[in-house]
Amino acid sequence: MRASLGVKVSFGVIGVSVIFAVLKMSQLLDKAKTYVADKVANMPKPEATVADVDFQKVSRDSVQYLAKVSVSNPYATPLPICEIKYSFKSADREVASGTIPDPGSLKAKDSTMLDVPVKVPHTVLLSLARDIGADWDIDYQLDIWLIIDLPVIGNITIPLSQKGEIKLPTLRDMFA
Repeated sequence: MRASLGVKVSFGVIGVSVIFAVLKMSQLLDKAKTYVADKVANMPKPEATVADVDFQKVSRDSVQYLAKVSVSNPYATPLPICEIKYSFKSADREVASGTIPDPGSLKAKDSTMLDVPVKVPHTVLLSLARDIGADWDIDYQLDIWLIIDLPVIGNITIPLSQKGEIKLPTLRDMFA
């Protein structure tokens, strides 16, 4: 009498055929994934630029600037914008940030101009007095992230960054 300490595996012709079929299916799926990834990577996507950042208005507690963002849509269908996020920095620190939920859609096969209002509290402007100096402006960096819903693909994020100088409001602006 002989005892066996392992599991005896027996592959017949059918078992080997199943293994080869599974390997072929796996290779086919890998090729399909690669094909789809290449097509998605090379397909046209919406593009955006910050067209302008300018003073808009003064309120009791803040100064509001308006960033104009131009977004081109290469598709024949309008694309919904899920949200816009922004961060406004000066003197290497964030002075304002926010989110604009559901700002609308991008026009089909056209460019859409988006308004991104940025509120900077007066208290922050006072702390930036060194940067303001004699020319009455501040150096800034504006980072914007557009989250757009592409059908079938899902959400994509278009990051934008703009650096520049922006004028502070004068007394005339405050009483206009």
